[in-house]
Amino acid sequence: MSTEQGDFAPDAGTEATNLLKRNSDDVGWEYGVLVDASNKDKVKCKLCDKEMRGGIHRLKEHLAHEGKNVKKCIARTPLAMEAKEKCKKALADAKRKREEKTVRELEIREEVHVSRVGTDSDEVTCVGSSQPHKLGLIDKWTRAIDPKATKSDSLKQQQLNKELWKERTNEVHKYIARWAYTHAIAFNACDNDEFKQMCEAIGQFGPGLVPPTQDALRGKLLEEEYERTKSLLQEREAEKMKNGCSIMTDAWSDRKRRSIMNLCTNCADGTSFISSKEMSHVSHTSEVIFDLVDKAIEEIGVDNVVQVVTDNTSNNMGAKRLLEEKRPHIFWTSCAAHTINLMLQGIGNMTRFKKVVDQAKAFTIFVYGHTRTLECLRYFTEGKEVVRPGVTRFASNFLTLSSIQEKKDQLRKMVVHSRWDSLKDVKSKKGKEATTILSPSFWKDMKLTLTVFEPLVKVLRLVDGDVRPSMGFLYGELLKAKRQIKEAFGNVEARFKDVIAIIDKKMNGRLDSSLHLTAYLLNPHYSYSGPSIFDQPKISEGFIVCVEKFYYHDEHMQHQAANIELKKFQNREGPFSKKLARTFENFDYNPTSWWRLYGYETPALQKMATRILSLTKSSSGCERNWSGFEGVSTYLL
Repeated sequence: MSTEQGDFAPDAGTEATNLLKRNSDDVGWEYGVLVDASNKDKVKCKLCDKEMRGGIHRLKEHLAHEGKNVKKCIARTPLAMEAKEKCKKALADAKRKREEKTVRELEIREEVHVSRVGTDSDEVTCVGSSQPHKLGLIDKWTRAIDPKATKSDSLKQQQLNKELWKERTNEVHKYIARWAYTHAIAFNACDNDEFKQMCEAIGQFGPGLVPPTQDALRGKLLEEEYERTKSLLQEREAEKMKNGCSIMTDAWSDRKRRSIMNLCTNCADGTSFISSKEMSHVSHTSEVIFDLVDKAIEEIGVDNVVQVVTDNTSNNMGAKRLLEEKRPHIFWTSCAAHTINLMLQGIGNMTRFKKVVDQAKAFTIFVYGHTRTLECLRYFTEGKEVVRPGVTRFASNFLTLSSIQEKKDQLRKMVVHSRWDSLKDVKSKKGKEATTILSPSFWKDMKLTLTVFEPLVKVLRLVDGDVRPSMGFLYGELLKAKRQIKEAFGNVEARFKDVIAIIDKKMNGRLDSSLHLTAYLLNPHYSYSGPSIFDQPKISEGFIVCVEKFYYHDEHMQHQAANIELKKFQNREGPFSKKLARTFENFDYNPTSWWRLYGYETPALQKMATRILSLTKSSSGCERNWSGFEGVSTYLL
């Protein structure tokens, strides 16, 4: 199966195209390619064949007929018109983001205030800066720009100042970089607002700053930061009182093998830490979990907690029953991220999909298990990695398959090339099995597997993020995912029924409770676009159960919400009929804000909607903070 690089002729044209195509989401690459794979600056328009320098940005200017640095594209086809509009939008978006970044960085700097004592030194404004820079000793050798000087002299002085600031900035950057390299500081830490503020504060202080000691960092400064953080959370506390919140729990073990239980609270403004308790000395029984949750409810306020979110373990379900007995108005729901991951796991264990996943895993483990095979992979993928599957999250298998699919042409070329075939490890049994990615059936099954997994992974991303509350969108997006999966099987029931059965089994009692159904009904993005939702018995029954629980022992409010106000919402009466209310048609709209704005004539339903639609549907916020909590636990325990 070996072949020399120059002998790989059958798909030479395709390979050359793929080599010159950049693996990027930038819209410009839909209409352009690199002229030379080794020169990322020179590109060619696929619509008019014009070559130009300046990279993908210049190509987008060419296609959008914008800017004075490049000629306009002469193509006039429908595709060229489409490219023009897309590239115009991309350029405008990029410009807007740059402007927003500039404004944001200026705001960050202006938030820093360091008191100054006896600062009467000279100032000079650096070219391109909005703030004056203090002069150092070396600056005394330069002179200020003379307004009476000739244009030539002024330009020379301007250039001198610009080069001077560039040189001084580079000197400072080298010290920052040395500290980051020496102590293994993550490079993305420099993108943090706090890092930028630290640099600004040091700059405002000037020479001679004595850095804080370890004792100050773990003592006085930590206490001051804790108080500052508490003050910042006051707005979040107000949001909890106004629209309610969720309590999330999660258990984990730290590097010292201590069992720790975390409790967090989530509202529309984000996730906050409540407490972290070592549980090594007790069993995680339903009673223990219930006591921890109940104390957290007391601390936050009984009327401010709408739901508790946990995973689906039996001890949590036992705690749920105890809470329902003591506090019947508070909902207890299953973590959607955990449940969807179980769906993916169940589907992935089906014979057809398991074979593809196992083949992809075997290939990835083999390649990354040997230095020479890994070097060969990186050679053919130009340094791009294959995402390796995780141990606990089955969704990571989707990322692995998707990563392999993206590199299909490079990988197929690799395993028939002499560079790969000459490796000793490739001739082993595992090495030969790894070449199964050559099989057309593998790629065919891979495509189907990705098509089936992708709708559920999209829902997982929705509920697993902190971008916005997901309760109002979960049930509707799961129904959409089921429809897309059926379409992937050609809507042939015999082909999709086993997959749908797994989804329905995991949804039952977990993601189709009265709370989920009510959130689905009260989100006009779904109920107004599909009015039949109001007539579905399952939805109606779930809504009634939810109203009775939400307004527990308040028959007047139950009557108002269920018998009077729901009809007004359904018929789009009053404010619901306004033209501006059509923002619900956009998936990115905020349903909680929508109800605040247009639900004032239906107060009972409005209160329900704003509280329910601002809920999270996942306890992932608790999980994401494990590393941070370990530091807190180490300090406190």
